[in-house]
Amino acid sequence: MPINKLKFLTFLLFLITNVQAFAQVVNGSLGDPVFTFDFGSGNDMKFPTTGYTFVGGSCPEDGKYSISKTEVGCHPDTWHVVLKDHTGNDGYMMVVNADAVPGKEFFSKETTIEGTNAGALCDNTTYEFSAYVLNLIKAGQPGFIEPNITFRVETLSGDIIGMNTEEIHPTYDPNGWGKYGLTFTTPPGVTTVVVRMINNAPGGAGNDFLLDDISFRAYGPVLQAGFAGDISITQNNVCEGLPANYTINATQAAGYNQPKYQWQKNSGNGWADIPGEINTSLNVVFPSAQLGSYQYRLGVAEGSNINSLNCRVYSNVVTINVTSYPAVSNIPPQAVCEGDPITLTATGGATYKWTGPGITSTQNPLVIPSASAANTGTYHVDVTSAAGCITPKDVTVTVNAKPVIQVSGTQTICAGSGAQITASATNGVSYSWSPAAGLSDANSATPFASPSISTLYTVTVTNASNCINTNTVQVNVLPLPVANAGDDKAIFEGQVTKLEGSATGDVATYTWSPADYLDDPHSLTPMANPPHNTTYTLTVTSANNCGEKKDEVFIRVYEKIVIPSSFTPNNDGINDIWNIEALSTYSDGVISIYNRGGKRVYQSRGYGKPWDGKLNGSPLPAGTYYYIIDLKNGTPNLSGWVLIMR
Repeated sequence: MPINKLKFLTFLLFLITNVQAFAQVVNGSLGDPVFTFDFGSGNDMKFPTTGYTFVGGSCPEDGKYSISKTEVGCHPDTWHVVLKDHTGNDGYMMVVNADAVPGKEFFSKETTIEGTNAGALCDNTTYEFSAYVLNLIKAGQPGFIEPNITFRVETLSGDIIGMNTEEIHPTYDPNGWGKYGLTFTTPPGVTTVVVRMINNAPGGAGNDFLLDDISFRAYGPVLQAGFAGDISITQNNVCEGLPANYTINATQAAGYNQPKYQWQKNSGNGWADIPGEINTSLNVVFPSAQLGSYQYRLGVAEGSNINSLNCRVYSNVVTINVTSYPAVSNIPPQAVCEGDPITLTATGGATYKWTGPGITSTQNPLVIPSASAANTGTYHVDVTSAAGCITPKDVTVTVNAKPVIQVSGTQTICAGSGAQITASATNGVSYSWSPAAGLSDANSATPFASPSISTLYTVTVTNASNCINTNTVQVNVLPLPVANAGDDKAIFEGQVTKLEGSATGDVATYTWSPADYLDDPHSLTPMANPPHNTTYTLTVTSANNCGEKKDEVFIRVYEKIVIPSSFTPNNDGINDIWNIEALSTYSDGVISIYNRGGKRVYQSRGYGKPWDGKLNGSPLPAGTYYYIIDLKNGTPNLSGWVLIMR
């Protein structure tokens, strides 16, 4: 058999037994990256080794690529809008628009030590070659070509060590990056390989994608570490200054012929080997723990490869956090009044536990809604950090008694008068009454109260402990009686009129005086017929001992007027004038006389000179004449007729 054909068959068998392809997820432990190619960040742009042509901007045409931080505005109807690279660290990514000719390589790199020709790998070691890829075509659009990428690993002479081909399916998520690649094992004596990515699909409608974070690192079976053999416990906390002793165990690494181990530690300055710690168990001792975060992991490799950092895979990280005690401010002592809330607040911790007189609580602030004497005492709080470190604090609470107030009972007064109200309290320092209306001194313990209406007065007393209490005194104001005798009256002698008295308030009796010429002197509205001018007084007596009130009404009694129905003005000395008795007493009265045709023939204010039957000195003919007499005293007009006879 020809040598070349034998060589090919040997590598084919190697591929079948030593290459693992993957997309999205790979289960296994990884080493630190031999290299990572991320196209740069900030203002530092990194260019790949590629068969595609570079163009500026972010919208390359077929067969070209660009390096960009975003992908916006190229083909908004069909391409995703991508605002950041895969890691989102102000970094760049590669934008690839597939060449029309399929099978064109768009990325390659040799695994040599940077700046040298020396291989960076170990032989007989499994590695992962991966990249993050995003199909630029939005999902849900039929007819577009999907990227078809071959991930290939070769020796420097071109022999294929590993190969995997992946379809990059579209997504609805513009951040839906996928991890693609393969794992493979280096043959004996091989420490340098070439990794390549080839786009197998043609360009045209679709086959556009983003590429970022290309990585190459050692790969091995899952290696898990935890405290005391429990791989589910990967973190412990210890308080600063305390002694601590931890055992970290890791599972034995399967898949190695001759596994070798090395523990590493990271105290914040990067990972470093721990001399002599080459077993699957590590004992960590802190005589006096110093503040910081301490990380541990176990590396494994095949035989002497353990001496190369590029050949190891590592377990998960196990962390010991040395934390400080909570910095807790002093809690000042509190003095409260009984009935008031107590609020105690501690700071600086993640959790709190309060204990005190009859109380255990994890509430913070600790709130006692209504304080009593039983709450007086010392309260203790344990302030615990998230890492379980405890700082204790104490605070003293004093509950002072409120003043006990004795007050005068309900007071009843008549309107316009007053009464003294009182308050007294042991150790009372100040007194304040409200409302202040009607009080002689609102800040006196014994003010004189003369409110105009019934009032509930509240007294606030402050004692020597500055505690406050209140009590109340009711002052009821009884109304005074109100008497109203009504409007004055005017009648003629012999007439009867009704007095229109009224009264308000709590009234016991009504009395008119004098009682003369009244039908009922104890009625508010008696009938009166006095024969002469009379003043009557209405006296109203209160039913609640608030005295009496009086009011007067005057009745004017006019003399009776007799009006003759005829007279004979013929100068015979007998009945020659129209003489109306008593009319002369009404000096303001107006007397008007009219003939049958309605013409006024006589008018006089007052009646000092009676009518003689003449008009302007000439006798009026005999006949009937009509009169109207207005006495100007509020009484109805007098009217009728008079006959002149000749």
